[in-house]
Amino acid sequence: MSSVKKIAIGSDHAGFEYKTALVNFLNELGYEVTDFGTNSPDSVDYPDFAHPVASAVENKEADAGVLICGSANGVAITANKHQNIRAAICWLEEISVLARQHNDANVVCVPARFIDLDLAKKIVSTFMTTEFEGGRHANRVNKIACSC
Repeated sequence: MSSVKKIAIGSDHAGFEYKTALVNFLNELGYEVTDFGTNSPDSVDYPDFAHPVASAVENKEADAGVLICGSANGVAITANKHQNIRAAICWLEEISVLARQHNDANVVCVPARFIDLDLAKKIVSTFMTTEFEGGRHANRVNKIACSC
């Protein structure tokens, strides 16, 4: 297992079923998971769950985050408003590898309406166990933060 030990997770109503399954899956793999909701399939606003997950990662209360919504766009946009968050939408396992290796992504965003649960599990597991390569990629990642 990589250095990721604590995971913050959250979803909106479209991702609720996947989130529930991923919490159990990650616990079985030995991760400590903090679930920021939602806690039912009732309609909710995704920023209410994306911001707490992003804050937990940003404040180092979690090593990484998982966000799930229908397309993953809303949660990714919200999480990326946080200065030290690099949230990546991953719909293929290979994308999760590159997001970690090249972008040092610290939040994986899963599009529940576009991939099946088995693929979601593979994406999240791969994301959590892939290390950042550093080197030339570190120079690029260091240019992401806005110093405005």
